[in-house]
Amino acid sequence: MKKMMMILMGVLFLVSVVYAIQGVSMHMQVDSEESKFHELQAEYFNLAKTERESAATGSDLNRDLISIQQYPSELLKLKLVGVGKILTGIYILLFGILMALIMMPVRLGMIIKNKR
Repeated sequence: MKKMMMILMGVLFLVSVVYAIQGVSMHMQVDSEESKFHELQAEYFNLAKTERESAATGSDLNRDLISIQQYPSELLKLKLVGVGKILTGIYILLFGILMALIMMPVRLGMIIKNKR
């Protein structure tokens, strides 16, 4: 039983670390993605308004506009999902700690019972 609990605690710890690392890596991507977004905006809006409005359907200029319109939701997804993964990792780790705290009196009772 002791080995099984240690394996379970190790797995919980590993899973929580994986979630936290995924969340942190998503947050690290936000800075580079924001800089790409600002560059794309600067390139698009430096063009004359008549040139932007007269762009043909399916042209590179229209694709740039679509990218600009979709970027905020992608950035928000990176931020929110990243925070969610970090919090999930913390929750799993806290659950493992709670399990260990609940098992301590049980193990102590078994040790005291065996000594009598």
